[in-house]
Amino acid sequence: MSTPQSKTLAPPEQGQAAWGAVIAMTLGVFGLVTAEFLPVSLLTPMAADLSVTEGMAGQAVSATAVLALITSLLIATLTRRFDRRNVLLSFSALLAVSSVMVALAENFAFLLFGRVLLGIALGGFWTMSAATIMRLVPEHHVPRALAILFSGVSAATVFAAPLGSYLGDIISWRSVFLIAAGIGVITFLVQLATLPSLPPRGRASLGTLIELTRRPGMKFGLFSLVIIITGHFALFTYVRPFLENVTGVATAGVSGVLLGFGIANFIGTHLAGSLIAKSLRMTIALMPLVMGVATLGMVMTNGALNPTIVLVAIWGAAFGGVPVAWSTWITRTVPDEAESGGGLVVAGFQTAIASGAVIGGLLFDFVGSLGVFGVGGAVLVVASIVVTIALRPAPVASEQT
Repeated sequence: MSTPQSKTLAPPEQGQAAWGAVIAMTLGVFGLVTAEFLPVSLLTPMAADLSVTEGMAGQAVSATAVLALITSLLIATLTRRFDRRNVLLSFSALLAVSSVMVALAENFAFLLFGRVLLGIALGGFWTMSAATIMRLVPEHHVPRALAILFSGVSAATVFAAPLGSYLGDIISWRSVFLIAAGIGVITFLVQLATLPSLPPRGRASLGTLIELTRRPGMKFGLFSLVIIITGHFALFTYVRPFLENVTGVATAGVSGVLLGFGIANFIGTHLAGSLIAKSLRMTIALMPLVMGVATLGMVMTNGALNPTIVLVAIWGAAFGGVPVAWSTWITRTVPDEAESGGGLVVAGFQTAIASGAVIGGLLFDFVGSLGVFGVGGAVLVVASIVVTIALRPAPVASEQT
């Protein structure tokens, strides 16, 4: 439902850039990604407080991912008659509400319900984010605007896990989620002040998604993406138990190691652009290989402290290039339907996040941290080999000078 123009900002005029709205979108990305992965750094105290195993507590991540997956496939169709401004604002409101519910949860079922609401917000926001950015700035500013948007992911990666772990030890994990709720409120207010009215465009259809999966290379590419991200999140969801139980790192040390992961991830995100310019196929294959070798190295050294710190940073740097590489892959594979293709990539990511958390949890409860990292690292190495042999990304459609 579109809000009357007198009560909202007008859409950007042709040739103008709404940079304030771009920053507001970036803040939304930061808030959502932070909330999504807070359980990674708070897994141990959450499990103890709610009287569940750490493997079960890890399903708080998978519950969010499952709903994000469903939402990413349906949101464009379900909201096709609504002003995109109002839809995006509703996602920021859900971020705040879901975080409050998690903070107040007295049992695991209520916590999962809060995480389900976050999944709806996450899947919807990611599906619409790139298309919205393209309407906020002129075409020649789109790459810069998208780079700003993805910096919200990098910032959340740098701060969410280590800061969540550190603050959770000081003020409790529930208070950390209340802080996440505060970020949601701030995001809502900033978006309310800066996002212009964005009436819906075009016709969204589930048939378009089905048609895209039938195009050459799409099924194998999406399957490869899911395998790689599943391997990563089977590991990342249970990195704190590994550091505590195998490496013997105290809570403050966990925060430091995760901070190293986040900083390396930020660097890897920016280095990926240069690698992709040389070879997209090489980048797509190289990243999971480095991740797999790094995590297998952690197993082979039996979690020795100094090697683990270095290997976690290498893992983080390699993963930083994965979203950039696969986003580039989809724009080259289906350039005429990049928005719908982006929805499929979001769905693939969320499928993998859910699968990784579930599989990692099952492995953790049966074979412990070393087993999780051994299997996950091997999966990443095999995925890299398969992608190297079989994936054939399309070349750049055109070069701009």
